[in-house]
Amino acid sequence: MEPISQTPKGIRQTRQENRRTQVMDAVLADGSVRIEELAHRFGISLMTVHRDLDDLEARGILRKSRGMATAQATSLVESSDAYRAGRQLAEKESIARTCSEHIQPGQAIMLDDSTTVRHLAPHLVSRVPLTVITNALPLIMALREVRDLSLIALGGSYANWCGAFMGKATVDEVIGLRADIVVMSTAAIVDDMCFHQEHETVAVKRAMLKSAASKILLADHTKFEKRALHGLVPLAEFDLIIVDRGTPIEHITRLRGQGIEVLVASG
Repeated sequence: MEPISQTPKGIRQTRQENRRTQVMDAVLADGSVRIEELAHRFGISLMTVHRDLDDLEARGILRKSRGMATAQATSLVESSDAYRAGRQLAEKESIARTCSEHIQPGQAIMLDDSTTVRHLAPHLVSRVPLTVITNALPLIMALREVRDLSLIALGGSYANWCGAFMGKATVDEVIGLRADIVVMSTAAIVDDMCFHQEHETVAVKRAMLKSAASKILLADHTKFEKRALHGLVPLAEFDLIIVDRGTPIEHITRLRGQGIEVLVASG
């Protein structure tokens, strides 16, 4: 299937997301910024900057109060897809490209809501026919028109902060399915175990892991530098872990010494 060129509406949405990312970065860098200053800095109207800030507030990035935009606590910010989507882009792309080589036509693959896994979407076009199961709205939108790809969208309660469906309904749907492969990422790796800041995300990921025959983890080097609250599973539970070239060799050596297959993405 040939790539679909963006419509004028799609171009406007891309520009909007780019602008909101810039606004987000400005608030995160300064901690607190007057809303009027943001409008002046980015050459946009007060109405537009309020819309941008309302969206970022709904995603858990910041809060608006008394004419100010103030960054939320770091742990809350790092849970938001608006924040995560713009980080380590080159690393995520190389990891996703390498992962796509382990997906075979005819398989049923389950994809979580992580921003790293989103980078798989354009690579799946060459792997069809496929069945893709996901709770991530950006993946659903990206894959909905791919020929020879059967898309199963997991329902549940939509969580704007992560751009995905969550909750008991989502978990129940996952439990009733069986996939050949699950591909996911994690917020942090501590003591050779996956962690995430949000408990409801952990519940969905655990259900996905139980429903798949093979398990692949995508983790750029920054995951080894972070901490999060809720434990998910030990790294030994995965059949394959794909990391980027920036991952310290001591982590790779240690994991391989435990019998864990670790693949360093090229590029």
